[in-house]
Amino acid sequence: MNTELLIALITLAGSALGSLCGILASARLTTYRLKQLEIKVDKHNGIIERMFVQEEKMKVCEHRLADLEKGDVR
Repeated sequence: MNTELLIALITLAGSALGSLCGILASARLTTYRLKQLEIKVDKHNGIIERMFVQEEKMKVCEHRLADLEKGDVR
């Protein structure tokens, strides 16, 4: 009976260690993926901000062109 108990405890320890390693590996992978996603989102947000600036510049250019066509020069 003593041997059976020892084998059961060793099996329990092996299972617990395997589960813990799996959980840690999964958490590391999730953290890595989140960081990569944050980098992509930051790049996307940068493009959106730059497009907004360019759209504002285009509006100014369009107004200036319209003023020049009318003959209104400042």
